[in-house]
Amino acid sequence: RLALCNLGEQSCEYLGSVLQSENSSLKELDLTNNDLQDSGVELLSAGLKSSHCELEICRLSGCLVTEEGCSSLASALNLNPSHLKELDLTYNHPGESGVNLLSARLEDPHCSLETLRYVQLC
Repeated sequence: RLALCNLGEQSCEYLGSVLQSENSSLKELDLTNNDLQDSGVELLSAGLKSSHCELEICRLSGCLVTEEGCSSLASALNLNPSHLKELDLTYNHPGESGVNLLSARLEDPHCSLETLRYVQLC
């Protein structure tokens, strides 16, 4: 659990590298309430794209993610659809297009994503 740890872009770059590692066996990552923003989520998504990534649960609640970050996540799920089962984006600003991009992954029979959590903030 790395919730509320004042993590940012640099931490996401490191975590993305870990997820790309051949020896990566991380199954759950909780980054709730960190200032990741879209730039950090993009770096994290680079790791999610890797065929070595085995992450099943990713919690990004309250991480200042917008449509741009959702686009990075959707792209990662498109390239590596086999492991991530749960994605939590509650308390972010995904916008309609961000929600639509990720919801489409739920409909893809090749994608293992089963649960997408979000709350549309005003």
